[in-house]
Amino acid sequence: MSSPLKGKTVVVTGAASGIGAATAAYVASQGANVISIDIKPIATPTEQSFQADIGDKHSIDRLIQELPANIHGLANIAGLPPTRAAVDVIKVNLIGLKYLTEQLVPKLADGASIVNLASLAGLDWANNRESIMASATLDFDHTEAFCQTHAIAGARSYFFSKEALIVWTMQNRWTWRSRGIRMNAISPGPVDTPILKDFLETLGTRAEEDRRVMDRPGTPADVALLIAFLLADESGWIRGANIPCDGGMFSHVLCQKHGF
Repeated sequence: MSSPLKGKTVVVTGAASGIGAATAAYVASQGANVISIDIKPIATPTEQSFQADIGDKHSIDRLIQELPANIHGLANIAGLPPTRAAVDVIKVNLIGLKYLTEQLVPKLADGASIVNLASLAGLDWANNRESIMASATLDFDHTEAFCQTHAIAGARSYFFSKEALIVWTMQNRWTWRSRGIRMNAISPGPVDTPILKDFLETLGTRAEEDRRVMDRPGTPADVALLIAFLLADESGWIRGANIPCDGGMFSHVLCQKHGF
């Protein structure tokens, strides 16, 4: 039986390590032509590889010019952890991701799938409507002022970037419906990647609670398989969804929050 991704061209950002590397490798193993993108050199070769900074508009513009047309899938996985400067986190995790996606849409094939890597950290999006609404038109040049105005600093930058990304995904559930292009998000819990220590360092007691409740951290492969499914045509009726992939942590937090 042929793989549903065989012959498709898929762009994977953040492909040098962690979930991005696992996704690029798995999708390639399923017969896709993978275009890997990262700010760091990519050790595992794929069909094509590009170095680009998703936090820099000009770098994205250069990348768009180099990428081919007729792309069937985009996996937006590149991201910075909460230990990095707040402005940088917002630029890479939110503004750059959105800008890359919007600029790439003309090069996407009809029926293409966009998958955004959100996070369990974004689950509280409904309680941050004002700042998320204000970020709708945020660009690279005004990020610092935005962070100051909305008190986005430290670990809050990471939480906010994922909250806003989830909302943006849901809002764009039908934006490109006339071309059959769909968008979904995945929200992992703690995953055993090179930046896991950054989350443990930043989140403190919250992270320790998560570790006590969970049977194990996730692995990049756990998430890569779900990303691959959302990239495939078989998941075509899933649109604007934010799917937890977290060993049950999302359900645990919701039950605690609502007293169950």
